[in-house]
Amino acid sequence: MASSSLLSSVPSHSASLSILDTNIKGKLKLGINNFSNLRSSGRICMAVATNVSRFEGIPMAPPDPILGVSEAFKADTNDVKLNLGVGAYRTEELQPYVLNVVKKAENLMLERGENKEYLPIEGLAAFNKATAELLLGADNPAIKQQRVATVQGLSGTGSLRLGAALIERYFPGAKVLISNPTWGNHKNIFNDARVPWSEYRYYDPKTVGLDFEGMIEDIKSAPEGTFVLLHGCAHNPTGIDPTPEQWEKIADVIQQKNHFPFFDVAYQGFASGSLDEDAASVRLFESRGMEVLVAQSYSKNLGLYAERVGAINVISSSPESATRVKSQLKRLARPMYSNPPVHGARIVANIVGTPALFDEWKAEMEMMAGRIKTVRQALYDSISSKDKSGKDWSFILKQIGMFSFTGLNKSQSDNMTNKWHIYMTKDGRISLAGLSLAKCEYLADAIIDSYHNVS
Repeated sequence: MASSSLLSSVPSHSASLSILDTNIKGKLKLGINNFSNLRSSGRICMAVATNVSRFEGIPMAPPDPILGVSEAFKADTNDVKLNLGVGAYRTEELQPYVLNVVKKAENLMLERGENKEYLPIEGLAAFNKATAELLLGADNPAIKQQRVATVQGLSGTGSLRLGAALIERYFPGAKVLISNPTWGNHKNIFNDARVPWSEYRYYDPKTVGLDFEGMIEDIKSAPEGTFVLLHGCAHNPTGIDPTPEQWEKIADVIQQKNHFPFFDVAYQGFASGSLDEDAASVRLFESRGMEVLVAQSYSKNLGLYAERVGAINVISSSPESATRVKSQLKRLARPMYSNPPVHGARIVANIVGTPALFDEWKAEMEMMAGRIKTVRQALYDSISSKDKSGKDWSFILKQIGMFSFTGLNKSQSDNMTNKWHIYMTKDGRISLAGLSLAKCEYLADAIIDSYHNVS
């Protein structure tokens, strides 16, 4: 008996062509007849097949409140436009600035012929050593006793995100207390990490200053073991920092309540011009024997915005716990981004590790911080001389760092943009790092108009 193939029912190549040819001819003839019938009746019908995407249910995300400002600025064709939205340093000519010391560090990397191999999960060892010492001081006991777990992160944002993931996994139910107001991305970071948060009072609109009593009261009333997010220096967006005496009282309350201080240090050396002065708040808490989390960024003080270099540091009470914490930070980082980029980390390590470059960096930081202080003074002088209403604008000089919190509301901020082509965040924050001396009078006119003529 002849065997029967499973493919015996499949027609041959020539038979398939014959069948196909017959089918096509029949369908063409039917289609022509139908078209003729429809045309003779004065009707032509067209059927359009549409594919509904399975992503139809995903809504459009709103523009980022900070980065969206730059997009709107770029679309504006007016010559007088001014971008005071994004916190990025500009020269007096309002151009991006690459530090000379960064260029020298990059040349040093080229001369050494350094490769682009993967870093370990925790990052570049030389960078981790340098960043911890910059934060706490090279002779700090916590460093010498190996009680600091440092993992290189993706700038300040990524480092905060790693810290948030650590909280979510190992402190279930813990809440984070965030200042009101705060940097626009803080809440996003903890939301995505599924860490609940609430706010503590910080800004007093009546004085355009610090609501210190409200801050202390809210920290006191938080449940024991709350993580309190603190801005190490140059509070964003207000530019309002506690005094050294107030920092002592804040530390008292956090220690009494057994809270966890979690510092965001984005401007070390860039606020006052001194690396040590801008790290004083963190060093105060560590010196009291408190366990502390600290996220660092080198976007501002070294101008490494696009390199995404920073670190998460966990200061523990024992070297054993620091080792365990570091192992878990690495475990969290591995599925998140595997390992960090090397270029920016090498720049930092080379600068800090080379005395001549380190001194040059400190001089350039002083120059950048000094330029911002100069335009801050010039803006105050312009507003004070132009505004005859008697309003006290001295809060501009009391604030520190690259931002000034103007006290303008959303409608007034909209007027700044719509009428004066000055782009800023809707909470009234302006970046003085994006202001030149030549533009101070124009900005003063815009602020006075918006404050007095827009309710």
